[in-house]
Amino acid sequence: GIAVEMAKRGAVTALHYNRSEAGVLETKRRIDESGGHCLIVQADISKQREINAMIHKIESQAGPVDVLVNNAAVQLNYDLFKHNGETFDLLFDTNVKGYWQCIQAVIPGMKRKGTGRIILISSVHAKRPTDFDPVYAMTKGAIRMLGRESAIELAPYGITVNPIEPGAVDVGKSPRISPDDPDAEKKREARRKQQQEKFPLGRVGLPIDVAHLACFIASDESEFMTGSAIRLDGGSMLL
Repeated sequence: GIAVEMAKRGAVTALHYNRSEAGVLETKRRIDESGGHCLIVQADISKQREINAMIHKIESQAGPVDVLVNNAAVQLNYDLFKHNGETFDLLFDTNVKGYWQCIQAVIPGMKRKGTGRIILISSVHAKRPTDFDPVYAMTKGAIRMLGRESAIELAPYGITVNPIEPGAVDVGKSPRISPDDPDAEKKREARRKQQQEKFPLGRVGLPIDVAHLACFIASDESEFMTGSAIRLDGGSMLL
């Protein structure tokens, strides 16, 4: 959603993926249909050498990165003590260390230009504990502090760093209600009621909601904002 909207607004967009080639090709198709321009890069962002190769490829084809959107994440939905050392490291290596390493990789180009925007996709679970994956929540809390610390260090170079903390976002993975289901309308009404109870605005977020905020942060209009963790949750944290 973020990539498509930025491309629509004129950005040359580099689409990163690790294993989900079908997903990145679908995103490219949407960008192509909108008349935008993009390139595809593959990397495991838990590995510094792959990040460096990815950024080198982007810069050789499109020039220094103006806007970095860190959005990759692993979520295993394990209870706290079901995690072991291996799964703990997997989440932190991707969700936190990967973000940090991607920031490191784009800084030289941004410093040369004297400007840059770094956007970190975090979560309301940077503050609110989860009932589905505590280690995932821990990584999101770490992203908030990564944003604050890097904002301080990079401010003298005209580089801003801001986390976005979405609540629930419908990315197409929620169970769909079949129109042929005899109880379809009853189920839809139950879902609407549940969303109204949990979200004051009456719905969960959509990718375009996050994209609009990311585009604002990427614009010149946000130049005086840095180190700000912006909650985007339809008011759910108020309840």
